[in-house]
Amino acid sequence: MIRKKLIAGNWKMNKTAADGVTLTKDILAEVGRETAVDIVLCPPFTALESVGRTLEGYAVKLGGQNMHPEKSGAYTGEVSAEMLRALFATHVILGHSERRTYFAETDAFINKKVVAALASQLKPILCVGETLAEREAGATLAVVQRQVEGGLQGVTKEQITTVIIAYEPVWAIGTGKVATTAQAQEVHAFIRDLLTKLYGEALAQKVRILYGGSMKPANAPELLAQKDIDGGLIGGASLEALSFVALVKAAVAAA
Repeated sequence: MIRKKLIAGNWKMNKTAADGVTLTKDILAEVGRETAVDIVLCPPFTALESVGRTLEGYAVKLGGQNMHPEKSGAYTGEVSAEMLRALFATHVILGHSERRTYFAETDAFINKKVVAALASQLKPILCVGETLAEREAGATLAVVQRQVEGGLQGVTKEQITTVIIAYEPVWAIGTGKVATTAQAQEVHAFIRDLLTKLYGEALAQKVRILYGGSMKPANAPELLAQKDIDGGLIGGASLEALSFVALVKAAVAAA
């Protein structure tokens, strides 16, 4: 397999700086030296520096949960790519369904972030996925295609292998509902096919596509065994060291 599995923890708006250090230490004690898969922790902005310091010397990487496309300026409450890089973040989650839903982020705005992240040597984790209404209307693939193509506007063939795509069926986030393995693989394969049309087969095979719809230790082995599922963007299960470590170990077993 040419694609290394990746497990990324999205802590969302949880954990103070001190709590984040405690969780990070618990994770590092178990998988801090693991190199068979890539591991990324994405704490809230206030915990980035403390978690980043805790990660020093370990294989686990640091990621932001969002960023603004501009380098600096009058954008109260926002954070730039340079600010993330200054804290030694290597990844950033962009276009998460919660940003699209609660903060009205559009494909065009998300695309500006993707381009800005790449220009600053950050690896974007571009999130795409359909709502329950869109799935029930049979629009899943059309929605995913629009979001993938919109998010990748201006991303070159030289840059595309730095991009990570996360498929998150919005109806399966925090609801306890999970897409069946077949449903998840179908969309992942569709995204891979789309990338092939945009960038060619060889590059498309190098892009990692993560599943971001309530992956848990119980369903992870089956999901990670699928041909086009290259890891997980983990929400709730990333807030508890035991469950997150179990997901990392499931990815190692599937590597």
